[in-house]
Amino acid sequence: MNPRIFAYVALASAAMLINACTPYPEKGPKKGPQQGSKPPPTAEELQKIKEQREKEKKEAEEKQKQEAANHEANPANPGPAAPEGNKPKATEKKDYPFASPVVGKSGFVLSPYNSKMVDVRDIPSGTLVQDPTYPASEKKYFRVP
Repeated sequence: MNPRIFAYVALASAAMLINACTPYPEKGPKKGPQQGSKPPPTAEELQKIKEQREKEKKEAEEKQKQEAANHEANPANPGPAAPEGNKPKATEKKDYPFASPVVGKSGFVLSPYNSKMVDVRDIPSGTLVQDPTYPASEKKYFRVP
């Protein structure tokens, strides 16, 4: 084989190997101003936005005070109902069954759902416990006696 061809092949292989080892440019967000994006608001614009929010807040408070005064003046007409967000949410209070203690074994109880023995040592009385014999998706709870 011709030594020149061998040198060219070796040189081309070395160039491809070096080129393959260089990292690609990252395709992340470009630094500097992007097309179509707004510049950050100035201090004056931020101040205007803050003042507008405060004004809206004061107007809402005044409206609420007027509604309260109207309600006090005319108790027969309750006026508009309170917004849904201000009503206290009623929490469901479930009465969970108590497990029955195992005779002769302190710290063990029988599950009220399937009568299997459950270890409840070091768990205070009255504590709500999930039944370990059921998967978490079924959520079977009972209280420690």
